[in-house]
Amino acid sequence: MFKKLLAVSISLSLILMLCSCNGKKGDINNSGKNAKEKVVIWTSGEDYKNDTYLKSLREKFKDFEIELEYMNSSTIASKVLEEGKNSTCDIVLSEEYSYMDMIKDNLVPLDNLIDFSIFLDTIVPNSKKWTPEVKNGGCIMVNTKMLKEKGIEVPTSYNDLLDEKYKNLISMPSPASSGTGYMFLKQLINEWGEDKAFEYFKNLSQNILQYTSSGSGPVNQLIQGEVAIAIGMTSQGVTERNNGVDLEILFFEEGSPFSMYGNGIVKKDNIPDNVYEVFKYLSVELCKQNNELYFPDQIFKNFTPTVKGFPTNIKYGDMSNDTRSEKERILKKWTFS
Repeated sequence: MFKKLLAVSISLSLILMLCSCNGKKGDINNSGKNAKEKVVIWTSGEDYKNDTYLKSLREKFKDFEIELEYMNSSTIASKVLEEGKNSTCDIVLSEEYSYMDMIKDNLVPLDNLIDFSIFLDTIVPNSKKWTPEVKNGGCIMVNTKMLKEKGIEVPTSYNDLLDEKYKNLISMPSPASSGTGYMFLKQLINEWGEDKAFEYFKNLSQNILQYTSSGSGPVNQLIQGEVAIAIGMTSQGVTERNNGVDLEILFFEEGSPFSMYGNGIVKKDNIPDNVYEVFKYLSVELCKQNNELYFPDQIFKNFTPTVKGFPTNIKYGDMSNDTRSEKERILKKWTFS
């Protein structure tokens, strides 16, 4: 009897072991079969634009796991430089040109992947290590209702913003962390001279409620009623206004500052084909979609988009000498945020 029970026990044990082994093998096979190839994208773009990109990418590449992570411009550059070929990032999206120039040694040459002749010649980087994505212009956005309730008139110049009646009613992106903030600083340096521009921002800081870390921060504060005046991106102002937000878009005498943003692939020892596939789609088709929805300034030679409510005949300011070395030099002097 004991031998029979022992035989049964051994048989059951063997069956359980076989089931267990088969189950583990099956799990490994299934996980290998079902696991999606991952593509990690770091972007400094705005939430509304990121949502559009992510939705389109996931619809186009259903067999890939697309991860889109927001960081401000300076953080992206710092992390790419710090991590090098071990970076967890595959694609840098919507990064300002001077930061792209800063990390160009960590980017893959794109000559053999992208036909750069489709872009306007004036915006193609010499290195061809990133593709043009957007021309991002700036403006002053005002909650006129809030100002009216406070009995304060709408400003008509940069000097108006220095009046103490606007104290704690203004928000601006920090030039130290945001490409949007830097373009306002750089433009006024070009327009007025460096000493006058820095003296201006020293005085303006007395009225700034907060220097935000991202370019979209001021407009978000405007929408939430925290400030009445936002120094930020024209595209974001237009988008929010089209969504029903009551705000006015202003351009002062100096015109609109602007900066160029681009996309690149982070250099690694082994780059999967799916990264190249996603990048090609992102840099052409999604770039055009982005131009049609939010940023209509021309990027492609044969594609001229329009956006509802976007100001026309914008006077753009002087953004000359907008180089990596110049940016590094200027930001060393920035101490207000």
